[in-house]
Amino acid sequence: MDYQKLIKEKSWSNYPIGLGGCRVATFFDSCDFDLTIFDEAIKNEEIIQFQNNFIKIHHGSLNETNSSKLIQYDGMQILQDESWELRMFLAKITENRLKLYKDFAKNSLIESLFCCEKTKNGIKESNVFAPCWQKCASYFLAEGIIAINYHKSNPTNMLDSLRKLKKNFINEKIAVVNETVGIERSTPSLLERMVKSTIGFSDIVEKNNHSLIIKKKHDFFVKNSMLTDCYFYLGYINKQNFVNFKNSVEKQPDLFHILKIAFDIEADINLLEQQADKVKTSAMDILDAISG
Repeated sequence: MDYQKLIKEKSWSNYPIGLGGCRVATFFDSCDFDLTIFDEAIKNEEIIQFQNNFIKIHHGSLNETNSSKLIQYDGMQILQDESWELRMFLAKITENRLKLYKDFAKNSLIESLFCCEKTKNGIKESNVFAPCWQKCASYFLAEGIIAINYHKSNPTNMLDSLRKLKKNFINEKIAVVNETVGIERSTPSLLERMVKSTIGFSDIVEKNNHSLIIKKKHDFFVKNSMLTDCYFYLGYINKQNFVNFKNSVEKQPDLFHILKIAFDIEADINLLEQQADKVKTSAMDILDAISG
């Protein structure tokens, strides 16, 4: 792709720009391009098409301190940096790399515990969104495990990365993730229903044409018989949107109808509580291990 032509067309010539995401590591043909424009602007993620490619546009700050954002810049490819500010910024990230991943892992595991409590309280209060919180808890557990192994949470190839991790006490908890996320349920017909609802929820929350990328990746996964990867990917996208929209979604119980399909919700309350307990125990065990 002609990055310089894109930069010129979008009038980004005055800003440091970097390429991140899957395209600087292991990626599938369906993967989009993640560009970060370090313009210090506070804007939501944008999605554009350029030369038949989908491009996610992020707006970043060279004064960023949030570990969840900083690790996304780890391994970034510099496309433009006349002042060398981006080079110095990325050098600091490399210097503090281990600390940043550990911090992000802890935060993800704490979020997982929070979601487990939301699940259990939701069960007691007959809150329809309790199963959604359980799914989020499982995905946050997966994030924590990935980060401990110094991998970024790229939803497209995240399950593939989890499969390839070396065997140890922490990574054995991947079995709990697989069990509680529900990937064994994936079939082409189920995924077709899930992607439609995932797209619908994305359009409600994000409103940035992310749904075009979601559909493209679903089609790629199904075409290549990567059904469990597709299931995991769709669930992770729903987790991101659910968490970002949580304060509003709780006030709109009608949204449960779309989330029930998007998340492939488990109706068995007893099983739901067992899953929350398993995820909670796993998250606490890992926190104890990395804190000690």
